[in-house]
Amino acid sequence: MDDGNRAPPQGGVIEGANPSEYNPADPIVMFIIQASLIIIVCYLLHWPLSKIRQPRVIAEVIGGIVLGPSVMGRIPGFREAIFPEASLPNLSLVANIGLVLYLFVIGLETDVWFLLSNWRVATSVSVAGLVLPFGVGCGLAWGIYRQFADDEGILPIDFPIYMLFIGVAIAITAFPVLCRILTELKLLDTTPGIITLSAGVANDVVGWILLALCVTLANAGSGLSALWILLSCLGYMLFLFFAVKPTLAWLLRRTGNIENGPSQGMISLILLVALASAFFTAIIGVHAIFGGFMVGLVLPRERSFNIKVIEKLEDLIGALFLPLYFTLSGLRTDIGLLDSGIAWAYVFAVTLTAFFTKIIGASVAARLNGLVWRESFTVGALMSCKGLVELIVLNIGLQARILSTRTFTIFVVMALLTTFTTTPLVSFLYPPWYQKKLEAWKRGEIDWDTGAPLQPNNGQGEGGANASDAPSTDRRIRTMLVYLRLDNIPATLTLISLFGKTTNSESDSLAAEQEKDASSRGSSNNNNDNGTAALPPVRAVRAHGLRLLPLGDRDSNVLTVSQVDDESKNDTVVNIFRLVGQFLRLAVSGEVAVMPESRFAEALLATSSTMSSDLVLIPWTGTGNLSDAIAPTPSPKAGNPAASTLYLQFASKILDSPAQNVAVFVPRASTGTLGTVDSNPLRRTTSRAYSVSDLHHAIPAIPSIPVTNKSHHLFLPLFGDGDDDDDVLALALTLQLCERPNVFATIVHFSSSPDHSSTTTAAWAHDIESVVSNHAAAARISFESVTAAKETEAAVSRALTEVRSGSGNDVWHNLFIVGRRVAKRSAGPSSPSSSSDAVGVEDCLGVTAARFIAADVDADVLVVQARTFRPGTSVRG
Repeated sequence: MDDGNRAPPQGGVIEGANPSEYNPADPIVMFIIQASLIIIVCYLLHWPLSKIRQPRVIAEVIGGIVLGPSVMGRIPGFREAIFPEASLPNLSLVANIGLVLYLFVIGLETDVWFLLSNWRVATSVSVAGLVLPFGVGCGLAWGIYRQFADDEGILPIDFPIYMLFIGVAIAITAFPVLCRILTELKLLDTTPGIITLSAGVANDVVGWILLALCVTLANAGSGLSALWILLSCLGYMLFLFFAVKPTLAWLLRRTGNIENGPSQGMISLILLVALASAFFTAIIGVHAIFGGFMVGLVLPRERSFNIKVIEKLEDLIGALFLPLYFTLSGLRTDIGLLDSGIAWAYVFAVTLTAFFTKIIGASVAARLNGLVWRESFTVGALMSCKGLVELIVLNIGLQARILSTRTFTIFVVMALLTTFTTTPLVSFLYPPWYQKKLEAWKRGEIDWDTGAPLQPNNGQGEGGANASDAPSTDRRIRTMLVYLRLDNIPATLTLISLFGKTTNSESDSLAAEQEKDASSRGSSNNNNDNGTAALPPVRAVRAHGLRLLPLGDRDSNVLTVSQVDDESKNDTVVNIFRLVGQFLRLAVSGEVAVMPESRFAEALLATSSTMSSDLVLIPWTGTGNLSDAIAPTPSPKAGNPAASTLYLQFASKILDSPAQNVAVFVPRASTGTLGTVDSNPLRRTTSRAYSVSDLHHAIPAIPSIPVTNKSHHLFLPLFGDGDDDDDVLALALTLQLCERPNVFATIVHFSSSPDHSSTTTAAWAHDIESVVSNHAAAARISFESVTAAKETEAAVSRALTEVRSGSGNDVWHNLFIVGRRVAKRSAGPSSPSSSSDAVGVEDCLGVTAARFIAADVDADVLVVQARTFRPGTSVRG
């Protein structure tokens, strides 16, 4: 047989082929090796850098430097085996496609309206932060132009064009990295954060325009050609804004993509438009990235449509394309070329110029806009960040042969140093303690020099009463903060309904009920003719809902933070809370906050402090984590692995705050059948489609939706002699909830003293009985004192007998209210279970609450903890 007619071997390594040998006809194998190595190195470097809050671009560029001629390239044969010169065009092609898509995403992130809404301060800070470094950079360009004019790889270029490029490279700010740093440092909603974002948008837009002008002038053969290129670019931009933008908006609304998110077909169309735009800007002499950027600017922002598009693209771009692109920057960087004193002198000159001119210009402008000096320097430090955008500019200059490899390396080192310095410098200039002090000073609460309160509380305000005093109106819940979660919003709303303002019809019904009860008992020793005191008119409780969403490492998460006001308007959970809260006659409001999960507890406590809330309500979740996906909610009892995970730590942080009244709500009865498994095995295995006849079997009723005819039964155990402030707050809360006509309560005081022989214990029991008997709803409240050697066990046993079940049309909701009383762990014996889960729950919620939850009865549990630190006392820290 003639071997000359045989096809080339296809067996690969089986037939002895070398997979690392580059084959131009089949480059995929080499590309996979290169991409895999780049991604692994970048992520290995990013892990330690992330611990000091450095952006990922730092790791990607350093990874390229390590893999390039500066480090690994010095190993004989490494570059020829892994990054042969013939393979780099393929790597560069994929990376540049990713760059076009990334600039499209940056266009989607750029909010021009945010700039316009803060135009005055944004313009001044942006102009000052652009003009000063640009002017000094142009002066520095003269020395760089003359010193490195003989370097290889550059084209003869007029100095004005070179000067323009160097000025842009020194003056530009990296908006995407800036957003990430602001988010990591919790500064997005602060005054410096808002100013920096506004100025960063303006700086970015002007910088891209100047860069486009520079590339146009560099690519044009004559001045007339440059003019035609600029006019073509301007005309194309007008075409996008006045023809493409309304057409896309009409098509997206017509197809329902605005409301429902982009479909796969629509994503294909949008990408096609972006690539077509990149093609046009490339063929007219402007870089292809500007076409993608302009299409990103014109896409609609309605209902966060731009964020939804970013979510579809960002993972592939961020995980593959960007590491390739910025690693290529590192591969083109050769630290070995900085082999002279003059080269390193220019490294320091460029770095110091880019750093200090930005800080000085932006800081002075911010100071003139009314910020204090430390805030102003924070704005300047943030504006000095370079990052991704700087490297894109440098790569464009290298590809256009404006920069040599040596000057490219000088500016890459500058970008790394300025970006690396931004986070620690801002952390030093604007730490959390200084932010709190500054906000208190601006509100006129403290003296700046001493930090002493200007109007100290006299101790008689809310929470100022002694814990042993009888409950009074200063413990009334008037304002509360509610942590909103999707997985238990029905149960939370059921509890919130008890705080609703009583309607006129309900008040009339209550009066009739009191009169009937008084006549049936023949009682005449109460405060009015009806046998009970009339309910005083009270204003509606203000309930503010806060939904916390975790901040991931995606650009869309950061963009959600910058557009959090729109997110608050459109969030389903917040809107349900607002709507149902109005139905329940509450003064409701709500908002969404996006942040790392580690900051959830801090955010809740800060919001509570800002709004001076009387109670922070935290619903429990059995999922064990802070995500709020719909799932069954098991209780935090012994043996439940979810009890010892992240949510337990989160609840403990909230309860550790001494300055807030906190209630942890563990729903069980109010969840009803929601999330439970159907007990009928036949129905679970049926695979046929539902018919009309069996819909009533397939869809269980959900009794957790608040209804006005539901009756609530509260059980409150109280202990000892009243020296525990948690019990006092629990009693005051119970009495307030009993103002609703459909709420009944059983209050039992447990004491280990026989016949209540202790003077303080007897006085506490007498105070409780007196308050209950004089309450307007005394007819629906029963009180008794019980002596028991083991108080906690007696309370649990009594609670089991107090659970009420509905029959017929009656709907009963059972709620146990218990003080946390962590300091009273010795009140009862240790738990029979010695598992770490049980101990963890007891540490978090208290011994008594843990026993109630472990009892596994058809009742919700509300664990109450009173504040121990009050305004007007000594300030900690």
